[in-house]
Amino acid sequence: MRAHRRAQRAAVTTGAVLLAAGLLAGCGLSEPDADVPADGRPGHTSAAPTPAGPTDSPRTPELPSELTSQRLDWKRCTAPRGGNAPGSAWRCARVDVPLDYADPSGETLSVALIRKEARDKGRRLGSLLFNFGGPGGSGVATLPRAAGSYAKLNTRYDLVSFDPRGVAASSGVRCRTDKEQEQAHRNVDLTPDTAAEEAAFIEDAAEFGAGCERRSGTVLPHVGTGNAARDLDLIRRVLGDEKLSYFGFSYGTELGGTYAHLFPHTVGRTVLDAAVDPTADGIGHARNQTVGFQRALENYLKDRGQRPKEGSERIARLLARIDRSPLPTDSGRELSESLAITGIVTPLYSESSWPDLTAALDEAENNGTGNGLLRLADSYNGRDEQGRYDTQSHSQRAISCADSTSRPTVDEARALLPEFRELSPVFGPFLAWDTAGWCAEWPVEGEHETPETSAPGAGPVLVVGTTGDPATPYEGARRMADELGEGVGVLLTNKGEGHGAYGSNDCVTSTIDDYFLDGKVPADGRTCG
Repeated sequence: MRAHRRAQRAAVTTGAVLLAAGLLAGCGLSEPDADVPADGRPGHTSAAPTPAGPTDSPRTPELPSELTSQRLDWKRCTAPRGGNAPGSAWRCARVDVPLDYADPSGETLSVALIRKEARDKGRRLGSLLFNFGGPGGSGVATLPRAAGSYAKLNTRYDLVSFDPRGVAASSGVRCRTDKEQEQAHRNVDLTPDTAAEEAAFIEDAAEFGAGCERRSGTVLPHVGTGNAARDLDLIRRVLGDEKLSYFGFSYGTELGGTYAHLFPHTVGRTVLDAAVDPTADGIGHARNQTVGFQRALENYLKDRGQRPKEGSERIARLLARIDRSPLPTDSGRELSESLAITGIVTPLYSESSWPDLTAALDEAENNGTGNGLLRLADSYNGRDEQGRYDTQSHSQRAISCADSTSRPTVDEARALLPEFRELSPVFGPFLAWDTAGWCAEWPVEGEHETPETSAPGAGPVLVVGTTGDPATPYEGARRMADELGEGVGVLLTNKGEGHGAYGSNDCVTSTIDDYFLDGKVPADGRTCG
């Protein structure tokens, strides 16, 4: 549930519903007359790819012309795995990228793209690239589902998204079979209470990494965010855009910040919504999310007329009972404590889903059955009614473990328990143990302790934080804006609930639309709510 885990699923499933729902809230601007024009347009675009120019970072070698001069073959899209083909307005293509950017003339990967062209061709501004989070979310599958939210932007932008390397149609990482995934959910306690449960927990984590290496060993060392950012720049060049216009959500904000660091001089109009805290390491992310999910739970309990402390303790007692005796369901599967926690997490991503949480908790507490919580957990875990799992959790883990050097031990995780329980009796134990299990014995070394997002010389980047965001707590948006640097990071605050603000608050939405379409940069520190 941390920022580098399936918490980002909200931006791919639940959050896509939220974004498309267009939920409107009141808007108050702290400085209503402070709009200033951006420095220039997003960048001239042409039908032909831009020529190779100087790179912004010595860590990004010059690419061969056969990559930078690719011509994309846009065709009608086929149905993604487990989904439906998008409508006739959508076209799909593939772009070749280096497997290893240290050897750009060597082996390549094929990255999947999807596009819906701008409706007003005469006033077209270029391409607007989206990343909806994860890591591991499929942009090719998500963008058509969420596109209704971006209809205004689509007047002047081509809407474009992609499956990042290691994800779905772009050499997606796979680590387990559906049967193995089901067994892990059934047999592994994610909040171990005994030495035997601890051993099984770590053994399962190590087996997951070993499965990734067996099935996806070629791409596994190369799926990190730095390489995805370099792919973004190659996509920009092949699309013919002088600058990158980019809309990133959740983990997509880390990708956008990484891009800004590597390529500051090609940063165009960029929005980072539900920003990840770039200053937090693995334990820091777990701590942030413990605070964030507890805050969201308390806001939910207040909305239901309950006292937050008493309500949280009641839910913690329910989880303890389920740990001792899992709840039956109509499907014949049992609701374990781990699945129950996941079921509670899922509706906290969107205030519109709070009634689902109420119904599921009432059923578990009053009827002693777990149907509602299990349905919510299955949605979060990417499991369909036939018992098939998607592979986002595989890609997510591979990308985050390729990025982070953080490898806490069991002893270190156990030492976190008192602090994390104090922060949240409901989510603290799970997130403390998660620090040790996530990248245990991972076969690939991580790249850094924390991502580098400083971007001196870049144009303004709009960073959006929501005060009630559970997965990427609001404090992270402040830190992202600060890390981007003075004159680059521009903070926009959404006083509200949920993971991601665009489409859920009319003030935020109109501010972002004005920035993308007219170049109006809001005053740093503006507040909507």
